[in-house]
Amino acid sequence: MKEVIEKLGKTLGDLLHPWCSIATPSIAQILVTDLQLDSRRVQVASTFVAIVGHAIDGREFIHKAIAQGANAVIAQADNSHSHGEIKHVDGIPIVYVANLGEHLSWLGRQLYGAHKNQAIGVTGTNGKTTISQLIAQWLTLLKTPAAVMGTTGNGFLDALEPAINTTGNAIEIQQTLSQLSHQGAQYTALEVSSHGLVQGRVKAVDFVACVFSNLSRDHLDYHGTMEDYAAAKKQLFTEHKRGAAIINVDDEVGRCWATSLENVIGVSLFSQPQTARAVWAQQVEYADSGIVIHFSGSWGEGILHTPLIGEFNACNVLLAFTTLLSLGIDKDLLMTTAPALQAVIGRMELFHRVGQAKVVIDYAHTPDALEKALSALRIHCQGRLWAIVGCGGDRDRGKRPVMARVAEQFADQVILTDDNPRSESPDQIIADMQAGLMHPQQCQIEHSRFEALSLALASSASDDIILLAGKGHEDYQIIGDKRVHYSDRESARTLLGGHS
Repeated sequence: MKEVIEKLGKTLGDLLHPWCSIATPSIAQILVTDLQLDSRRVQVASTFVAIVGHAIDGREFIHKAIAQGANAVIAQADNSHSHGEIKHVDGIPIVYVANLGEHLSWLGRQLYGAHKNQAIGVTGTNGKTTISQLIAQWLTLLKTPAAVMGTTGNGFLDALEPAINTTGNAIEIQQTLSQLSHQGAQYTALEVSSHGLVQGRVKAVDFVACVFSNLSRDHLDYHGTMEDYAAAKKQLFTEHKRGAAIINVDDEVGRCWATSLENVIGVSLFSQPQTARAVWAQQVEYADSGIVIHFSGSWGEGILHTPLIGEFNACNVLLAFTTLLSLGIDKDLLMTTAPALQAVIGRMELFHRVGQAKVVIDYAHTPDALEKALSALRIHCQGRLWAIVGCGGDRDRGKRPVMARVAEQFADQVILTDDNPRSESPDQIIADMQAGLMHPQQCQIEHSRFEALSLALASSASDDIILLAGKGHEDYQIIGDKRVHYSDRESARTLLGGHS
């Protein structure tokens, strides 16, 4: 891969030419092959990009980056250092550029962007991971190499590399798309978060299609209001180069957007969308073996057989299916391969041992996602439905009582537990959740997620279903300032004797 990146190298003068002219030839001719925003990742001959971030001023780490071998620094200009100014530290040039943070995506594209990897953007509160991975799975089944970038990692599905954020930084995104292209990816499905959109991390990505799943309460600690949160999501469709907009019109926000956006394909589980092009379900059958969708629309009629469970997964499947149709993928080939699709890890993932309750691990960490997960499982549950749920610390406190209320309303038994307490008191988080309960005395509390699942399994019958919600694929908890190893999936396997 190093050889590939070197071939992509540009001189510093060429790289910065759209925004800043470098008159000194010796500086303009410095070869840039690797851009880094994090000084800890700077190696010999890396070029460090120092911006003023939301929490950290990268310019404070210029000396560290130079000590680690940076060949040049591109830094954000301010009142002390004007646009175009060049200074030296230990013989290494620092070039100051105005509004550098706004140029990051384009800067990354300047260096890494010459590739054939086609990007598909997926946004929404819930379903991003499942939709993006279904798209990649389906393409792979059709012998078209496809990758993903998102919550569960970046890369091809059989070799995902961990990701810190749902949407990486602007330069990493361009670099990863280029690397995946050189590894053979023809398509990459990207989960695009509201944070990533507001911060312009995908500004220079050309999307061949963009998908909207739904909008419900989340990230209000960052956005403030639902209106601002919705506006952030909508940017993917209004401020980026894209192909078709595949919109879930069963969602109220999606239905509204579909009337104003261009090149919309409406998708619905319940009725024919009022859009120029559309795909909708005429009938959906739910069974233990999966979902059967009888569909109709602009590409004709047919039946999709998939081994996933739950109404919201029927929507996810239909959105992924429609996206691939919009890209010219043959409908009959998609129907033929649909039965080979697999559930995404930590997304309605079933663990079971004969004679015990079924355990389902799901990432649901918003009220809407929790309601949908419990409603989906209710269809399959012959006995009692259990919900084990917590809420994260240092995040939207207003969500906590709502999460507990949803659990109480849609489950028969509720156990409140810890999620990622972070710097907050776990007892206070639980107390915030209890405020939303109608009958708090009927709810059990167990801070340890492992013990909470153990308690539920010991108290449940073989025809019960236990939903352990909130962590999904994650293999850690953040307690205080420490990230400790923990996995709901490992807990389920351990307590069920290794069966899944």
